[in-house]
Amino acid sequence: MSLKGVELQIAIPKTFDAGKMADQHHQRTIDQQLHANEALKRDIERKQLAVNTSEGMDAISEEDENDASNNGQTSDNQNKKKKQQQEQEAHHPFKGNLFDFSG
Repeated sequence: MSLKGVELQIAIPKTFDAGKMADQHHQRTIDQQLHANEALKRDIERKQLAVNTSEGMDAISEEDENDASNNGQTSDNQNKKKKQQQEQEAHHPFKGNLFDFSG
């Protein structure tokens, strides 16, 4: 199949345009991947620097400080008070209560 001069005048510029469009598409894809990679790195770094907090850890550290200040000489009364306080904090309104549904 041979192309005539008039057909070549139209086909050659369109080939260049198609090549430019393909190159732009390829470059956009690379840029998107780079931006996604940078965002992932920033997110990972932010998560690594973030401090994970836990509410229960405060109470444990306070107990450790009290134990260290007493040098292990806590009395049984103090231990009983701590246990009672923990039980009161952990009391659930429904668990452990007996309901009679016979009727």
